[in-house]
Amino acid sequence: MQGTLSEIDIRSILQLIELGQRTGYLEVEAFGGENATRTLGSIGSSRDLKTRSQEQFWIVFFLNGQIAYAANGDNSLSRLRDYVRRYKVDAALDNVSVPSIATLNAPEYGYLWNLLETHIVTPAQGRSIIQSMVRETLFDLLGLRNGSFIFEIGPALEPQLTTLEIGPLVTHIMKQVQEWKQFHPHIQSPDQCPIIVDTAQLRQKLPENTFKILEHWADGKTSIRQMARYLNREILPVARAIYPYIQQGWVQLLYPTTGATASNRELTSYPETGVPRIVFIDDGIATCKAVEYTLKQYGYAVAAINNPLKALSLVFQIKPDLILCDIAMPDLDGFEICAMLRRSTAFRQTPIVMLTGKDGFIDRVKARMVGATDYLTKPFGDSELLMLVEKYVGPCNPNLSQKTQLSLDALEEEIAEIDPSTAKP
Repeated sequence: MQGTLSEIDIRSILQLIELGQRTGYLEVEAFGGENATRTLGSIGSSRDLKTRSQEQFWIVFFLNGQIAYAANGDNSLSRLRDYVRRYKVDAALDNVSVPSIATLNAPEYGYLWNLLETHIVTPAQGRSIIQSMVRETLFDLLGLRNGSFIFEIGPALEPQLTTLEIGPLVTHIMKQVQEWKQFHPHIQSPDQCPIIVDTAQLRQKLPENTFKILEHWADGKTSIRQMARYLNREILPVARAIYPYIQQGWVQLLYPTTGATASNRELTSYPETGVPRIVFIDDGIATCKAVEYTLKQYGYAVAAINNPLKALSLVFQIKPDLILCDIAMPDLDGFEICAMLRRSTAFRQTPIVMLTGKDGFIDRVKARMVGATDYLTKPFGDSELLMLVEKYVGPCNPNLSQKTQLSLDALEEEIAEIDPSTAKP
């Protein structure tokens, strides 16, 4: 089952899955950068929100017509880190090994299971986290009007910790979605960050304990969504609690100050010194030449490789800051390469961007499920390529790149001597 949300809405899709007692997963992609926060209220500047809101994928897993887990399309661990913070064990994520389960279709779920298996998180805490993740995801999805979806019947996500009935959950969250609209125009998105602008008025009007709580969280950096995660609450009650103070003008809402979301900043390695290193993998000789030429012109150190089997050798040697990988290649396709790299701790946080075709919705679904960070639609122009590269590794100074590029060239030549098929096109 697949189509667009103009043909059938999310609520109806969920009802069909429940009635059919289906097992599998539902993948939803927003159209044109739109996400749920745009449809939950009439927003004055959709262009601004488009640049501020990067998450456009959601995945919901089902077991016999019930929801087992839901993800927001972000392959970093920022969301899980927020949820385990309520139990004061978020630092443990830095020492958790790459999970042996669920790494291809739900990496976050796999890391949560590692926390359970190592007794860092209890089963009760794990169930609470999954329930919160499902509610948060459905809150976004049930307000989404424009997008594509695909439902695939398949084996259940293993192992299961809990399942949730769809009917009561959807009814509950639909009421929240309707109430959320009443906050407009004062609150436009759960990703906005509250900040106190009139401390004296708030201190005078609020009980001291309430004021201290608000003062702690309303720092201009913590979003309403994050506050809900930390406090073990749903998004709507948190927004409702601060809404009167926003109306009075004592609290204001800010968007993140950069175009990248927090999750993207976590995934990205921005070299403070030196030159960003980029590996481009594509079996097309002309494409490799064009991309390498373009990125070198702007100061990046680039290794463009048209042999996917040997590309992994170079990737492990140079540990690039960004990997761009085509999907359709002989011997080893982009999905397999991405999955292999994600199994290594060395590339757990390295941005991996997959190159997909114009009508590659299913390819983008698969790319997300093997751990890809983003995708770039082919054919693409120089400006699109540069925007994506700057998004993940930042701009570069052309005057600094020569030494780094020479070292990459030397590595490529060394590999080419071992196997001539890997020589530069």
